[in-house]
Amino acid sequence: MSVKQKLVRRQTMALLVTILMGVAVWASQEQTQVQPTVLSSQLEQQYFGEQTATEALDALEVKGRAPKTGYARSEFGDGWEKQGLCDTRNSILARDMTETAIDDECRVQKGILNDPYTGTVISFERGTNSSAVQIDHVVALSDAWQKGAQGLSRDERVTFANDPLNLLAVDGSANQQKSDGDAATWLPPNKAFRCQYVARQVAVKKKYHLWVTTAEKDAISRILGQCRPI
Repeated sequence: MSVKQKLVRRQTMALLVTILMGVAVWASQEQTQVQPTVLSSQLEQQYFGEQTATEALDALEVKGRAPKTGYARSEFGDGWEKQGLCDTRNSILARDMTETAIDDECRVQKGILNDPYTGTVISFERGTNSSAVQIDHVVALSDAWQKGAQGLSRDERVTFANDPLNLLAVDGSANQQKSDGDAATWLPPNKAFRCQYVARQVAVKKKYHLWVTTAEKDAISRILGQCRPI
């Protein structure tokens, strides 16, 4: 093979590699664009029965926030409730993580979390990085208080705070960033989870007869409008 032929071959190979890399990047971008639009019809049925998430959202009352006056965490119970040895926190950790080790007192000692909020994988070990995985109220307690929970009985608020529908094991830093934000002020960085996230918020608010603000409804509606059923 002549020097000229070798040079042409190298140039051709370099071009092929560039094209393949471009295809890979395009495929990755396409996947990123498609993932956020997915909302399982099975999940919608589980949350809303015969309704769609959008129909359930439209059925929620739209009002402004009530004053936060009187809000305290204790209005929703004194910490996590227990059923036998297991408290709610450890029950949710066991539900949402894999490869868990649980001691005789029903405490999760370690596990692996595929975090829905950030899309990262977190290796959890009790006592070493316990705060890395936290339990988030999908509808924050303070948000609920300002949107109807003041009118619930104390027992209903305790149930709300410990309801598995309203709880997710998530990345600790993402949970802190969210604070008591609603969908108008905070959404999971992991766009692939946003459809499920806002649908779950609607399901919780429907279950406990809470309302949404106009800005919140607009934000949820925008996300749901990007979701395609599968």
